[in-house]
Amino acid sequence: MARPTHDLEYEQMLLSRHSLVHRKGGRPKNGTLERSAYILLSRIRIQGPMSIGELSEAFELDASTLNRQTAAAMRAGLVERIPDPEGGMARKFRITDDGARILDEERELMVGGLDRVMADWADDDIAAFTAYLRRFNMDIERLAGRPWPRP
Repeated sequence: MARPTHDLEYEQMLLSRHSLVHRKGGRPKNGTLERSAYILLSRIRIQGPMSIGELSEAFELDASTLNRQTAAAMRAGLVERIPDPEGGMARKFRITDDGARILDEERELMVGGLDRVMADWADDDIAAFTAYLRRFNMDIERLAGRPWPRP
């Protein structure tokens, strides 16, 4: 008999293919954040300025990958390099005002998509689903030894 995790794996695969933000013509509008930029900006916003090394550790990605992602984010005006506020040698990336504004706009689009999907759900059901999803994410983070900061 298959464990329920077999069904969970399939549902997680399906979830990963969905986009909650639907735009006119099915195409993203200009200025829409790519998934990697959305996650990068979210992490820098919650944790504060971060170096390439800190980002590499947080995302479990090599520095060359993070260099490409941060360079693209800098070209787009989403982040800027600053001296380490704590006086360290490494320069750090900080979210710009434009980056924060665009992140907020994107987050509102995502919340709107969730509101549409869950329009018939009771608030208690949404809260319960959120609690299980948080627990799932936190257990993954615990096993990886890399907790993700939460507001």
